[in-house]
Amino acid sequence: MTAAADLVLTNAEVHTLGSPDETHEAVAVRDGEVVRVGRAFDVELLVGVETRVVDCEGRVVLPGFIDAHTHLPMVGRSLVHADLSTADSAAEAVELLRERAAEVEADDGGAGGDGASGGGTGDETDWVLGYGYDESTWDESRYLTRDDLDAVSESLPVVAFREDLHTAGVNSVVLDRYADEMPDAGVQTAGRDAVSEGVGDGDAAGEPTGVVVEGAVDVLREATEPGREEMAALVRAAQSYATARGVTGVHDMVRGSRAPEVYRDLDEAGELDLRVRINYWSDHLDALREVGLRTNHGGGSHRDLVTVGAIKTFTDGSFGGRTAKLTEPYADAAGDPAAADDETGQWVVDPEELRELVADADESSYQLTAHAIGDAAIDAVLAAYEETDDPGSARHRVEHVELASDEAIERFAELGVVASVQPNFLKWADEGGLYDARLGERRLRTNRYRDLLDAGVDLAFGSDCMPLGPLLGVDLATDHPNPDQSLTVTEALRAYTSGAAYAGFDEDRLGTVAAGTAADLVVLDESPWETDSIRDVAVSMTVVDGRVVFERD
Repeated sequence: MTAAADLVLTNAEVHTLGSPDETHEAVAVRDGEVVRVGRAFDVELLVGVETRVVDCEGRVVLPGFIDAHTHLPMVGRSLVHADLSTADSAAEAVELLRERAAEVEADDGGAGGDGASGGGTGDETDWVLGYGYDESTWDESRYLTRDDLDAVSESLPVVAFREDLHTAGVNSVVLDRYADEMPDAGVQTAGRDAVSEGVGDGDAAGEPTGVVVEGAVDVLREATEPGREEMAALVRAAQSYATARGVTGVHDMVRGSRAPEVYRDLDEAGELDLRVRINYWSDHLDALREVGLRTNHGGGSHRDLVTVGAIKTFTDGSFGGRTAKLTEPYADAAGDPAAADDETGQWVVDPEELRELVADADESSYQLTAHAIGDAAIDAVLAAYEETDDPGSARHRVEHVELASDEAIERFAELGVVASVQPNFLKWADEGGLYDARLGERRLRTNRYRDLLDAGVDLAFGSDCMPLGPLLGVDLATDHPNPDQSLTVTEALRAYTSGAAYAGFDEDRLGTVAAGTAADLVVLDESPWETDSIRDVAVSMTVVDGRVVFERD
């Protein structure tokens, strides 16, 4: 006799998102696996005394969304600290930080719990932190400066991280505290007039403005890194936010963080509500080798929620900071004191160092994934991968791929390299937006999803938490500012499901709805194929490993 199901979703429009995309009426789940998909009558034969039956009332059921590029603790930080993504101006961002400063002062040391840092000065719990501002959307498009943040507090350290985490603004307290450490970190500045110490933009008087980028931001990141207790609180908050948006799995980019420990703590306690593939920064490579952890360890079955992923590295910076590495100058670089010293951007990891890292990690059988935004950076990564034996089998990845040439797209396809891209970045591609300011007419050659897909490149969608939201990404990808690059709804959904699963070697257990796959599912109130605003479609339920981890009242 066939065992009863634990969960049955019926009276639904179930899209398998396989090839082809089949539709069914119901799906049954047992022991964390999909055991039957088909007609409601056939599936309901598996209903037993203890089966939970959900009448979806015609709602759409899809495979759960896999966000292939996240910084999940950063989502938690925006929820706990000042969320600057809501600010419409520098003045509004400053006011949000003032509100956060009042909370820190009232809390006698802030929300640091067991310490907001793993390696700062010892008094890190007094930090006033804000995350996610995007000056490109403001009428006055400028970075937050020392003067702005001194107005928040002249006694507490204040940091406002730009959305891309490649640029930050700091107040005088931070400049004084870390003036000696920032040059040692190889800081780059956002402008040509930087003081010789390299701790920020230089103003007309030669004093640092408090705008720092790249290596200096790393100093701040390390100084404010949460301890274990706070990290657990951040991850719990972030996973609740993610599952409410239909996310059932993330590929988290981790560096010098307690997050891997916390993910495993929560998993052991039965409190981890999504799958986590950990892509470790390159400075963890020797440690991973020493303890014998390799790519895909921990991913042997659908019950495994925490998996070792790739080795992650940078190559260039960001368009927002004018540090993405281009082959031609930035459109707004000439004569602009806020432009980078090099009008074509800068290397965070130079091509020779990158080749050495790729060769080293690939020889030890690790998957590689490299941040590359500008066309010069993308070319450098592909050249490094080309020197490995079989980049396609290793599923080496390039993160972002924002400005790729025709030749680069051909090389992606020839090498079998995965393009891990973020469709929500298209919010910057409209006329008058960030891409327009930085790149001019090149803005319409950014984020070439149609060209990549038509060339046969494996496409994985993620958010980079700017913001985290798969349906927003699907909406933008299907309405590209360059119509020639738009995807169909099905193609975009596959990039957020089976495409992301492939990028994590999970295509056999995740990314489609079929008997034998993991029961990671999302129920949507409306059909994304039949609405004018996919981003506004509500998530009704999210299921991970057969457990209902989110259910809207």
